[in-house]
Amino acid sequence: RLRGRPGRQPDGRARRGRAGDCRGSKGHNVHSLAHIGQALAADEVVGIHFGENWISIDPDADYDATLASIQDVVDGYPGIQRDVQTYLKERIREVLTGSSETIVIRLFGEDLTVLHDKAEEVRDALEGIAGIVDLSIELLQPIPQIDVEVDLAAAQRYGIKPGDVRRAAAALIASEEVNDTWQNGRVFDVRVWGVPEVRNSLTDIRELLIDTPKGGQARLADLASVTINATPNSIRREDASRRLDVGANVRGRDLGAIVADVEAALATVDFPLGYHPEVLGEFAERTAVQDRLIGFAIAAGIGILLLLQAAFGSWRLAAFAFLTLPSALVGGVIAAWLTGGVISLGSLVGFFTVLGIAARNGIMLVNHYQHLERYEGEVLGIDLVIRGAAERLAPILMTALATSLALVPLIVAGNIPGHEIEHPMAVVILGGLVTSTLLNLLIVPAVYLRVAKPAPLPLANRAA
Repeated sequence: RLRGRPGRQPDGRARRGRAGDCRGSKGHNVHSLAHIGQALAADEVVGIHFGENWISIDPDADYDATLASIQDVVDGYPGIQRDVQTYLKERIREVLTGSSETIVIRLFGEDLTVLHDKAEEVRDALEGIAGIVDLSIELLQPIPQIDVEVDLAAAQRYGIKPGDVRRAAAALIASEEVNDTWQNGRVFDVRVWGVPEVRNSLTDIRELLIDTPKGGQARLADLASVTINATPNSIRREDASRRLDVGANVRGRDLGAIVADVEAALATVDFPLGYHPEVLGEFAERTAVQDRLIGFAIAAGIGILLLLQAAFGSWRLAAFAFLTLPSALVGGVIAAWLTGGVISLGSLVGFFTVLGIAARNGIMLVNHYQHLERYEGEVLGIDLVIRGAAERLAPILMTALATSLALVPLIVAGNIPGHEIEHPMAVVILGGLVTSTLLNLLIVPAVYLRVAKPAPLPLANRAA
């Protein structure tokens, strides 16, 4: 998905890149549809200075090469704020922060002029950070707007209410929807609007005739003050304060390292009393989720330790099994590092999945050792662990193999649109399965010999 705020050519026309100019490595065209902002009754609040192109890529085309070609076309149009991303990625970002950028520095304060000045300082401070791309300030600019301020005393003399004056003026100048009509399978608005002659200039607007309850008419200028003032093109507030965003995307570097540099750069910018910045975006949300997960993980760890003790009947074996579980995650960490080194929310889900598989296999193996000792006459020693590992080899390998085969399609497909969560999760699980399988087949048997004590004989055997 391509988003941008088009700049203006000298003749006033909007400029847009044509996605149809892009080709994949095999020469397959991409196909696009445009969604351009409009000034009246638009479904996007950003207005005419905003546009989107939805781009569909031929399934036979090289996705990475085609994406690079699209990026080259977009980068070839100076003077616009642009971003190329998948639909799912954009939805996730906008849900997290209300913005489509990876990193958002949200500035809070009351005076829009001061916010703009500080936003420019923040942008200048971030420009030298490696990995920062598409750095821009939110398009929040003053635009001319006609203000109609009713003179209460004058309105009272004419017997007209202030609200009626504003509503009549708004309908004549900007139009007002009064009905809908259905034609040829489409719905059209029916709007009341003044003829162009009564709204061509500020003088014409002041001469607008407003109906009065007494049956006459009065000039708008006799009822209200009509002026043109600079007004923000969009009103954005949060926590009872104005806000302005400085956004940026990340490319070629770890997100956490870039955010650390961003926070260090923000520390060099002085903010007056009542103004402050907040760093939002994917990293902030990921950090918040990780903090919550750490708390849940501690509680879950205690529960796992208690369950292990109940399963083995021994604190020594429970502690041994618990301490070896993190070793199963080594393969997932290596796999994540080889595929970019970024730990995402999908990766975290993958780590917990590997942890569960490793815990299950470890519990089944240790319980099997105890069964061989107690009920089949095996004595704690090398023969016991070899026999137990051999008998549990098939279940452990089948679990790992079946899970791995289910993940292969996600890994082969790559990090394509729609797989922003599933792909890193699959990579981590596959890498973790390798180390967890080796852990349970090689490490657990060897350590079991060192920490386990001979199991007590069943009561029937003792009596004999």
